[in-house]
Amino acid sequence: MTAANREEYLRIMETRHSVRQYTGRPIPAETREKLGAYLSRINEESGLHIQIVYDEPECFGAALAKYGRFGGCRDYISLVGKKDIPDLDERCGYYGELLVLEAQRLGLNTCWAALTHGKSKAETDRDEREVIIISLGYGTTSGNARKSKTPEEVSNITSDSPAWFREGVRAALLAPTAVNQQKFRFTRTGGKVRGEAGKIGPCLKIDLGIVKCHFEIGAGRENFEWEE
Repeated sequence: MTAANREEYLRIMETRHSVRQYTGRPIPAETREKLGAYLSRINEESGLHIQIVYDEPECFGAALAKYGRFGGCRDYISLVGKKDIPDLDERCGYYGELLVLEAQRLGLNTCWAALTHGKSKAETDRDEREVIIISLGYGTTSGNARKSKTPEEVSNITSDSPAWFREGVRAALLAPTAVNQQKFRFTRTGGKVRGEAGKIGPCLKIDLGIVKCHFEIGAGRENFEWEE
């Protein structure tokens, strides 16, 4: 990622918020083509079977979607992958968030949705699992900012921490997490960083993938190595 792209995506992170209410306005062909091209690159790199389902109102028209306060959503992203991928949930979080940021760049709104929706129309082979879906479309609003933990609560950051680590943690705190739990931690040892999920809570491994995506963009992948 170039410095210019990094700055653009950092701005997108700051302005992007979860949106649950949509206008129902169709996504134009040109936007679908751009998002589809990006999706193809993502699937090739990740080994996942992520799909975008357009013009399908039933999934977010179900009772569970109303419980989740979704409305007017006709399009969504389905995160699908092979069941035998060891880090499937984390991988879906990471690459799904890349798609979320790209969708925002293209003028679309999104929201990660776990269990608060009906059955999706994504194609899932017998050896695959649909991990989670993401609503997609034009929101009635651009969403609202949410409360956030401090960098000290989610990392071993200090006044002596390098700028890249501070920027990585800041970007991670801009990431969406289930019920805004922000149950993750980044620990730096020299040029290595360990990302860990919380112990108790929903979608923790998915959240870890999402926040690692943000951390990488904020910190600059060239500045550190992940410690497993």
